[in-house]
Amino acid sequence: MRRVFDTISLGGPRRGSVLEQQEFVPTSQLIDTPPAKPLEKTTRAEAARTKSPISVAPTERVVTEGKFFRVGSQKFHPRGVTYGPFKPDSTGSTFPKPEQVERDFVLMKELNANCLRVYHVPPRWFLDLAQQHGLKVLVDYYWPKHTCFLEDHETIQFARDATRQAAEALKGHPAVFAITLANEIPPDIARWYGAKRIAHFIDGLAAIVKEVDPQRLVTFVNFPTTEFLQPTSLDFVSFNVYLHEPRPFANYLDRLQNIAGDKPLLLAEFGVDSMREGEDVKAQILSGHIEIAFRAGLAGMFLFAFTDDWHTGGHQIENWFFGLTTRDRKPRGAFHAVAEQYKRAPHFPLPQYPKISVVVASYNGARTLPSCLDSLTHLNYPNYEILLVDDGSTDDTARVVAHYPTVHTIHQPNMGLSGARNTGIQAATGEIVAFTDSDCRADEDWLYYLVGDLLKTDACAIGGHNFPPPEDSPVAGCVAVSPGGPAHVMLDDRNAEHIPGCNMAFWKWALDEAHGFDAQFRAAGDDVDICWRLLQRGRKIAFSHAGFVWHYRRNTIHAYLKQQRGYGVAESLLRRKHPEYFNSLGGMRWRGRIYSPSKIAGFFGKFVIYHGTFGSALFQTLYTPEPSGLLTVLTSLEWHVLFTVGAFLLATVWPALWPLPVMTVLASLAMATAAAMRVELPPWQTRWWSRPLVAILYLSQPIVRGWPRYGRRLSRSETPVTTRETVRALAAQYEGLGTMNTLNYWNEKSIERFTFLEALLESLDRDQWQSRSDSGWDEFDVTIYGDRFSKVLVKTVSENHGGEKRLLRARLEGGWTLLGKMSFFGVVVGMCFASRLWWSLALPVTQVPLWMLWGFTALPLALIGLWVGYLRLRTRRSVRLATAVLDLCAQDLKLIKLTAPRKFVKPD
Repeated sequence: MRRVFDTISLGGPRRGSVLEQQEFVPTSQLIDTPPAKPLEKTTRAEAARTKSPISVAPTERVVTEGKFFRVGSQKFHPRGVTYGPFKPDSTGSTFPKPEQVERDFVLMKELNANCLRVYHVPPRWFLDLAQQHGLKVLVDYYWPKHTCFLEDHETIQFARDATRQAAEALKGHPAVFAITLANEIPPDIARWYGAKRIAHFIDGLAAIVKEVDPQRLVTFVNFPTTEFLQPTSLDFVSFNVYLHEPRPFANYLDRLQNIAGDKPLLLAEFGVDSMREGEDVKAQILSGHIEIAFRAGLAGMFLFAFTDDWHTGGHQIENWFFGLTTRDRKPRGAFHAVAEQYKRAPHFPLPQYPKISVVVASYNGARTLPSCLDSLTHLNYPNYEILLVDDGSTDDTARVVAHYPTVHTIHQPNMGLSGARNTGIQAATGEIVAFTDSDCRADEDWLYYLVGDLLKTDACAIGGHNFPPPEDSPVAGCVAVSPGGPAHVMLDDRNAEHIPGCNMAFWKWALDEAHGFDAQFRAAGDDVDICWRLLQRGRKIAFSHAGFVWHYRRNTIHAYLKQQRGYGVAESLLRRKHPEYFNSLGGMRWRGRIYSPSKIAGFFGKFVIYHGTFGSALFQTLYTPEPSGLLTVLTSLEWHVLFTVGAFLLATVWPALWPLPVMTVLASLAMATAAAMRVELPPWQTRWWSRPLVAILYLSQPIVRGWPRYGRRLSRSETPVTTRETVRALAAQYEGLGTMNTLNYWNEKSIERFTFLEALLESLDRDQWQSRSDSGWDEFDVTIYGDRFSKVLVKTVSENHGGEKRLLRARLEGGWTLLGKMSFFGVVVGMCFASRLWWSLALPVTQVPLWMLWGFTALPLALIGLWVGYLRLRTRRSVRLATAVLDLCAQDLKLIKLTAPRKFVKPD
């Protein structure tokens, strides 16, 4: 029989599953149970009995900060349990009596829990009791999401009204952790309407809550079967996950961390049934999964459930025992195991605490340095040192550092970023060397998560997120979502291709093996280079989702564009050193996916969702298409030079083509505007001019960053005249050479081509010839630049003629440099423009003879031919010079030059 459903065991049914039910309960009732009345109202008597005697400060509200939560100045890690739903009493209340609730809260404190999740909006007395016992409450509310709700206007309005009523009922109460807008929308409902419509509706519900209570946190509790639902207006990401096996559970949490991105990740439900698994196994699974979750950097978790007393779908559930207590509130065996783990959470001991040397390279970073050093001196890690390398600063850096006696400061002349980091490596005494920048502020658990995740892998390096701090200016907020910012590139959920230099750590032996950072990268590009070199050695680079830093962005447009220009210079150096990672236009080619604030991915491509056969897959994944290359093309420097400028020149000569340059400009504006409309700007940093500014940055950044890539190639230093003069006399004998030449050298000393090439490169470096050796991806061995307009490609081969006899051949092929090619196209365009201008001016004049018109037309062609001839002469001269260089190198090695290759003679 053909199998039409894909089923995957989740290790245990989730709450609301109909699997193994002895008594049939309708699925719709299991998914959601409406409260007996919309919102419960507290009587005055109840309020008087349970009124909290303590006053509540506004600072006790939970807020998000990076990947975690805070209450006041302290981090808040939810260690929670679910509570209910319970059988309604005679008044319709779905909560126990206050006396029972208070006893339950005492048990929760014994459990070391600090949070609970309820499935209906609680009365005020309930929240006051929770506040009195130091508990926060995650609140669900009812609307019929198990039906095709988007087809019924009454249902839509019911959901919106329920959302508004819940927000108003909970408004301002500090015991409320957050509001969940929905819990597990059925996958067939989501598939029926499509992910975008569902996500848009949930975003609308979030807007209602924010309208009523702007500071209230909101979330949507998802689960693996509708993983593809990803609303954008949530304050944090929540998932119900029921996976019993530790490795699949840990792997899936890493995937969810990637989905959550820069938001906290909360495990909203996880539980084990005592009847089916046994109490000992349940305690073991819960204990292990708590540790796995917090080690994975989750912001918090809720266990299902506090008690076996569970009523849903109009039925009291009698055959599931997920509770940590029995129905009469007697602790089960797993209760004590969970209490012990909750007591240790979130910082479980690491297997070891290797010493870490934190290196901060600073050049004129006094403005943000206090914030950086303040954070580094208060890290939750027992074994580390701080090394500040002052790279020749001329500002108040020395005065700032004097206030931090625990920071080891090294002052040196300005050597650039790589040089400063290498100085830090040399001074480091730790097994691990971590790097951040002076414009960064580290999270207090930065090193704990970096080291913890590094020890779990065989990687030699690890990096993490860098978030723009919320206190940044509105301009900095625009810069943060503009292109060109520091971003990580992920190969999968755990391994990275690139980690930004502001948040990276390496085993010191790996840095020693790679000989540190390349000193030619003075301002940027050093992190990309070291990552590529380590990967080429077969090493791995890991990624920590919870080990993050706050990275201040440039707060002026001038500073941002200056930074991008520096990145362009670094890219030109990277392209020369790693050409295999660049395309023909000089753009980087990544194997992994770039994680940045840009939302262009999917703008022209289609998001693909794996639903399984008939929508039955338990893990329904959203596959994001590659970022749109159209944005890159239509805003690139090449587009503007070749098409926009070219179209304007053509329109100047042929006025009928004026729509063409207008279209090229509009295409660039449209793409930049589309990009600006899709980015997520923080509300507190958004101004009326924010998105127009982002669009301008999307237009200007590729030009500013792209120009140095060509500028360095166009302004390549010419080989010194004195160096060329030393070989000019020898080159004079090769006057008859063209743009190609083949040289043959004989030796009977087993001198191979590699020895010859090493000697050639040493000679070129000694005499200051502009040259470049094979990167491993080229079709030639050495490139010799004779002048700014011409170059010579050298390729060698070795023949074995028996014994120690070797014949070395070298083929020299002349060509034009980038400047030579651009000068040729410039002359062609200029001559065409001049010819057309001449015709437009001469035709109205009837006295001009026709032969003169055609003569002036032929003149540009002659000038083009002359320029080609001039470039060819320079190329031939470069070939002669290169020939002389190779001959001198052969003489040093005592090779015999042959006028023709010697034929192979078979040895006796």
